[in-house]
Amino acid sequence: MSNQKLYQAVFAPRSVALIGASSDAKKNTSRPQRYLRKFGYPGKIFPINPGRDEIFGDKAYPDVTAVPDDIDHAFIMVPAPAVKKALEQCVAKKIPVVTIYSDGFAETGAAGRCAQDELVAIARAGGVRLIGPNCIGLFSSQTHLAISVNAVLEKADIKPGSIAVVSQSGSMTGGLLSRGLGRGAGFSKLISVGNEADIGVGELADMLVDDPHTSAILLFMETIRDAVHLARAGRRAHAAGKPIIVYKLGRSEVGQDMAASHTGAMAGSDAMADTFFRAQGMLRVDMLETLFELPALIANQKPRARHRIAVMTTTGGGAACVVDRLGTYGLDVVPPTQRVIANLAQKNIKISASRVTDLTLAGAKKEIYSAVLDELLASDHCEMVLAVAGSSAQFYPEIAVAPVIEADRRDKALAVFLAPHAEASLRLLSEAGLAGFRTPESCADAIHAWRNWQPPVEAPAADCPRIDAATSLLAAANATQLNEHDACGVFAALGVPVAATTVIKAPEDSAAIDFPVVAKILSPDIAHKTDAGGVVLNIADAGALKAAAKNILDRVGAKHPGAKINGILVQHMEQGLAEVILGFKRDPQVGPVVVLGVGGVLAEIYHDFAMRMAPVSIEDAARMISEVRGLATIRGYRGLPAGDCAALARTVSAFSQLAHLASIAEAEINPLLVKPEGHGVVAVDGLIVQRDNQQR
Repeated sequence: MSNQKLYQAVFAPRSVALIGASSDAKKNTSRPQRYLRKFGYPGKIFPINPGRDEIFGDKAYPDVTAVPDDIDHAFIMVPAPAVKKALEQCVAKKIPVVTIYSDGFAETGAAGRCAQDELVAIARAGGVRLIGPNCIGLFSSQTHLAISVNAVLEKADIKPGSIAVVSQSGSMTGGLLSRGLGRGAGFSKLISVGNEADIGVGELADMLVDDPHTSAILLFMETIRDAVHLARAGRRAHAAGKPIIVYKLGRSEVGQDMAASHTGAMAGSDAMADTFFRAQGMLRVDMLETLFELPALIANQKPRARHRIAVMTTTGGGAACVVDRLGTYGLDVVPPTQRVIANLAQKNIKISASRVTDLTLAGAKKEIYSAVLDELLASDHCEMVLAVAGSSAQFYPEIAVAPVIEADRRDKALAVFLAPHAEASLRLLSEAGLAGFRTPESCADAIHAWRNWQPPVEAPAADCPRIDAATSLLAAANATQLNEHDACGVFAALGVPVAATTVIKAPEDSAAIDFPVVAKILSPDIAHKTDAGGVVLNIADAGALKAAAKNILDRVGAKHPGAKINGILVQHMEQGLAEVILGFKRDPQVGPVVVLGVGGVLAEIYHDFAMRMAPVSIEDAARMISEVRGLATIRGYRGLPAGDCAALARTVSAFSQLAHLASIAEAEINPLLVKPEGHGVVAVDGLIVQRDNQQR
């Protein structure tokens, strides 16, 4: 089915079948038919109920196969045990799209999952696309389509507009609609996705990119089920100038499964979701209300390289509420330049060089407010102006917001925070398409999302010769979890510098490697060797090596008696200015990610890292280095010797090519030692966990 035909069947069907329609106006299953009439749906409506000849004035049919006309969209509302038969009839009728309101499927457990999988198989075999099950329905203002059981449509006066909402929570669609309407938002589409057995958030968002009535797409998400379609939607939306803004639950997810690597423990699924959204050009907000306030802030905007914010206010306390929160996000609030100050002085307006231009003492005078705002908008020292209004916004909208509405914004982002409760001023801003904020928290949240917004990231080309070499080594290892020696061999094949090593099988064996050395247990079954007593540092000679090897084997044998031991790894003792951790994880929701952070045994405690979708370019790897606070020590902080950040960036990029090795689930270098500038980096420990045969 073409995208255009699918879009039409979902959002602009010429006919709708309501399977399980009720003639009792008190029942949920009567709502879709009544809503279609209420909102003026112009197409044909076919209620399906074997016990009725007519429902609310429309001829009823015993099943869809009895309907003499073609049907574009069916809405199934029968109990779960009857859904299969109803779907089979839809397949026989060749209905292109079926939405299933009925619950009792994957959300209920294993048996429900099996029943849902059976529905998907029936639909795919018959060329039918599914929305749901457990889906509350959808609404389209332009086509007057309201196939939904949502109670909010009973009384809501929905304002048509250009915002589309896709929600993974059916119960929240009413809340989202009411909140948006309360902020003056107009809607083009509103759809819940239920269990996403077939069509999900990503595919619906992708359809909405081509919707001429939609300018911004808002997503309420609980999880990511189809990263491929969602990534495509994000990239196409960015190219079309239609921002996708996400509110996703799970910021404080508890009970995450511990992974074999530090990386898995450090980088939870929510951090990976953040990384995924940014990589696809999407914006994420922390506050529900920001969903409806951010679109106006970024309308006709594009991501910027710099994010300097100029703040002007007629209330010092009101501005402080926002600026304080901006500071917690690390946002750059900048003072006016001397040129701005001088230009305003020529107009007899005196402002200071402080980072907040406070006009409180000047009084609420439109000519002053307008002049300062125009000067800031015209200046090249900022990319955004935040205008904060005090009591005048409540009592004198013509003074407080008229200058903002009339201002020439050039290409700048413009945010307005109203300290008092000022509905009239907010309404004027909304009607003018300007971002007006009710709370300092949502204002700061929106500006933070604007700062984090970036164009979709393009992955570097695959280094095929190196990937082929690494693939051969993985095949030769033939293990789910490789030992350190094998893992470091794979890293070296990808271009990661690794320390010189050799393997001895017994304590009395000699190691042809320069002292001092490190001795480590070599076992695919022991991920954290230090915890197992399997590491001895600074071994000065052959006698000390023999003793260290024996002690390691004794300690590990006592602590892990069942572990497979491949010998003792003897490695040249390396030194560096800093230890970093370099990790890779193939997340089941978003795909492969690479993580860079402060290394060593305390990596998980510091929780100081940068993350990207893998693979990454050398340039993006350099940006990762700049984001890790703990790596300031190798960036020339306060005269400290600089580390070889260029070599580190090359290594991060090379390591991230693990994304092309489909068998790898997790990998880690901890630590990777960073040497002085010009002297490179070296990996002194390595871990690779491969997916088992069932996952490959």
